[in-house]
Amino acid sequence: MSEKGDVDLTGAKQNTGVWLVKVPKYLAQQWAKASGRGEVGKLRIAKNQGKTEVAFTLNEELTTLENKGEGKTAGMVAVPREHPFTMQTVGGQTLAVFTETSSGQGQAEAEGSTSGPAPGPDKIALEGVVVQRAECRPAVNESYMRLKKLQIEASSKPVRLSQQLDKAVTHNYKPVANHANNLEWEKKKKEEGKRARADKQQVLDMLFSAFEKHQYYNIKDLVDITKQPVIYLKEILRDIGIYNVKGTHKNTWELKPEYRHYQGEEEKTDE
Repeated sequence: MSEKGDVDLTGAKQNTGVWLVKVPKYLAQQWAKASGRGEVGKLRIAKNQGKTEVAFTLNEELTTLENKGEGKTAGMVAVPREHPFTMQTVGGQTLAVFTETSSGQGQAEAEGSTSGPAPGPDKIALEGVVVQRAECRPAVNESYMRLKKLQIEASSKPVRLSQQLDKAVTHNYKPVANHANNLEWEKKKKEEGKRARADKQQVLDMLFSAFEKHQYYNIKDLVDITKQPVIYLKEILRDIGIYNVKGTHKNTWELKPEYRHYQGEEEKTDE
């Protein structure tokens, strides 16, 4: 639903009660085919020894379903007409049905239309509160069992099939200079390499914060921390740091003595 706009609560004021009914998939498909053509069936509600019995009868024109199988199974398949309801209580739940009517505002904006009145926001209306839940089940008969058999066969059919080739395929799989995933990775690498230079003082703050945690860093780690270009970062490091070319910490950077926060501690240790 839309996050903006008012909700029309006329349905709540009229105390409109609606039924929430679960129907088989094939029945919903048949109803969709008949959309806009009128009646899809009849609903019968009767009392039998004080108990309410509900059943739906599908129109005869909608009792054939196209089966996209192969061989003998292909063609039209009959679907059940009779569908008794299994009634259920709503329980302690509060369920409601809402409808949303699109105003076409998004389409007008996409097309850049400026003529005519400005479209309003999408309209949301409360149609009613669910007062009864039910499940529409087909009557178990010969046509229903045949339909279920075809559905099971279709679901168990493998999606991919192996096929023996008489000759080598020479036109479907052509070598390419570079694959799409490699091109995407190279593009991403180039974009990451183009790092924007931050203000020098901001970079200095990040470096001092890093050297408070550790005394030695290699250039790769400092690049990851500051997200700065290597050349620009080395220019700043030469002002505040020392590059070790030998010894235990070879190829690492450390702060100059005047910038070390641990300078006093080292002098005490030497004494």
